[in-house]
Amino acid sequence: MASESENEMDNLVEVPEKKKKDKLKKKKRKLENGGETPAASKKQAKKRKLEEQKDEVEDEDEGESILETEYQEEKIETTGAYIPSGGHLTSVSFDSLSERGVSDLTIKAIQEMKLTTMTEIQAKTIGPLLEGRDLLASAKTGSGKTLAFLIPVVELMYKLKFMPRNGTGAIIISPTRELAMQTYSVLKELLAHHHHTYGLIMGGTGRQDEVKRLTKGVNIVVATPGRLLDHLQNTKDFMYKNLQCLVIDEADRILDIGFEEEMKQIIQLLPKRRQTMLFSATQTRRTEDLAKISLKKEPLYVGVDDTSDQATVEGLEQGYVVVPQEKRFLLLFTFLKKNQKKKMMVFFSSCMAVKYYNELLNYIDIPVLSIHGKQKQAKRTHTFFEFCNAETGILLCTDVAARGLDIPAVDWIVQFDPPDDPKEYIHRVGRTARAGANGHALLILTPQELGFLLYLKQARVTLSEFEFAWNKIADIQPQLEKLIEKNYFLHLSAKEAYKAYVRAYASHSMKNVYDVEKLDLVKVAYSFGFHVPPVVDIGVYQSKKGSKSKSKNGFVRPKQERKIKIFKNLSNEKEKKKFTR
Repeated sequence: MASESENEMDNLVEVPEKKKKDKLKKKKRKLENGGETPAASKKQAKKRKLEEQKDEVEDEDEGESILETEYQEEKIETTGAYIPSGGHLTSVSFDSLSERGVSDLTIKAIQEMKLTTMTEIQAKTIGPLLEGRDLLASAKTGSGKTLAFLIPVVELMYKLKFMPRNGTGAIIISPTRELAMQTYSVLKELLAHHHHTYGLIMGGTGRQDEVKRLTKGVNIVVATPGRLLDHLQNTKDFMYKNLQCLVIDEADRILDIGFEEEMKQIIQLLPKRRQTMLFSATQTRRTEDLAKISLKKEPLYVGVDDTSDQATVEGLEQGYVVVPQEKRFLLLFTFLKKNQKKKMMVFFSSCMAVKYYNELLNYIDIPVLSIHGKQKQAKRTHTFFEFCNAETGILLCTDVAARGLDIPAVDWIVQFDPPDDPKEYIHRVGRTARAGANGHALLILTPQELGFLLYLKQARVTLSEFEFAWNKIADIQPQLEKLIEKNYFLHLSAKEAYKAYVRAYASHSMKNVYDVEKLDLVKVAYSFGFHVPPVVDIGVYQSKKGSKSKSKNGFVRPKQERKIKIFKNLSNEKEKKKFTR
């Protein structure tokens, strides 16, 4: 009997499996008395090793500000169609929150979101947070963390009767712009019947407009770390001395992309007497260190699914396919062409790869969207909401889109370029099978990369092998090579994507699985439309045996360096020159 996945892929794939009144009164008196004086500002941190990755998240491109308050009209279309509500559902209803003193205004908003039953993380955390507890929560991506902290935040502002003149009462820190926009959108839905001001501040938007709004008083601020620190240090009339609540969302991701120093400075600048909530998909030593400096001495720890046999959510059918290096694009092309009526996200290792394959696929009549860190913020925002609101479509993306975003009804996650580690794999596939729905994930591996499956197994992720009908794979390699040779702009884009792929491969942390020195560059070039590797300065260095000197990216760099051979396994010098024009 044919499996469901076989039918969905038109036979291309065969699949062989969340104290009371007295405390509130004290806080209200504190507001009237003017609050606390923030700690003196410190010097800006030095440039970090992960500066390039941070730039992808926080670059300061000129653009229109999207900070909004109750006095502003919407500048971004946010339909509410993608409100996070994932994770395992419980028998606890949202209506039961009225028994905990949650306002009718909030209950009404939740009902309008068409949410009825809480997820496990919501049921475990909302009650303690409403009581003012500090909390460290660990839950899988897609478990419904957003509402778990937003409901207590909104209720705190409501009970304290926060007004614009009181300044900022709550700050929510998100690692990326897209996740900040996602959180902001849900906050907007939740505040539909409240009168508190709220705003979004992040890199890539007009800073002066943000300054004006912060000066007038924004009760709830959703922010990315870099821009928040900038305003804390440099915006004189930013009224944050009355801060009552700090939320750090996706703490592990914030640290992963290099904001550890900024977070330490932010925490030192903010008032110490506050409620703090720290949410993280994974618990590492660095997140524990951040918890120690941000939370009170005895925070409540909440873990979800700690004893689960699988690190990924139920309803996710995930597998891998082994494909020769030179046939990677042919497989992707065939798969996308067969599934154009599905909603898919395809992950790549570099911005240049996303750019190239976006241009190529659209050129050959496979409509796709793309989102990556080198795009202007306005473009990223437009694409993000366009894909969120679409019923079908293909989104090509880098890992900037992989964390925390709740894009509705994604059928397939395709990892064209492999993830750096199991944690990254889990975050990528967390974009599908949300809110109790079903989803599918496909990991494309070459024979040399099969060792990655052992690490996935250790991380409690089990994949089935998907067997492709290779006689149904479209053999368009000759046409592809001819197109790339003739089309000047695609040729340039392909060269940059090829170079970025090899560099990204060399930067993998798991070098025993992803060994750049074992890459057959001729076969790599095929997937970019080249018959022979293009002449480019890859900037990757091979090591000489016996050297112990290491560079910042983990490569051994002896005194006498030698560049990796660009024309490995080539013999025809004329053929090389043919593709260098």
